[in-house]
Parts: sequence; structure tokens; C-alpha cells
Amino acid sequence: MSTKTKKKNAVDKFLSLSDAEKDRVAGEFDKEFVGKTFGPLPDRERKLWRKAKRKRGRPRIGRGADGVLISLERTLLKRADAYAKSHGISRSKLVAKGLELAMSA
Repeated sequence: MSTKTKKKNAVDKFLSLSDAEKDRVAGEFDKEFVGKTFGPLPDRERKLWRKAKRKRGRPRIGRGADGVLISLERTLLKRADAYAKSHGISRSKLVAKGLELAMSA
């Protein structure tokens, strides 16, 4: 049985330093205007930065969406879920289509 050694990330590497080494490394950031010493982000880090800045969650459709709590009889809900799954749509989309159909009549 082979044992794999886990690669240390930057935090683990820092924590494994002696106190004197930690003070030396962290001392760099005690200077004023330390940000001016940094250069532009490398391409890999720029991509990560852009990805982190993106909004999370579902994409906005139309004017957005609101969560609505409704009550349905259990067997109707199970049938609706089965129908939605077999047609490759979400429960919300099925309900929205049903509402549109009912209101158009």
C-alpha cells in the first residue's frame, strides 16, 4: 500500500515556518504602499480573479424571479415532477408553462 504525501498549499507552508521566519515574511506587508511593488496579474491568476468576481447563482431570465411557496397535493406533485423529469425541464418551468397556458385560455 503506497501513501501519498499531500502537497502543501501557501497557508500550510506559512504555518510550518518558525516564528522568526513568519515575522520576516509578514514584515514585507507592514511597509506603506506595498501594493505599488506588485506587478500585473499573470494570465492564470487574472482568469481566477475574473471567475471570482462573477455573480453567483442562477442566470437571470426576463426580469428576474421570485420564490413562491405553494401547496400541492402530494400525488399531483409526484406526477408533475415525473413529467418534468421525463421532458427534461425543471419543476419551476413546468409550473410557469402551466400558468401561461391557463391564463391564455
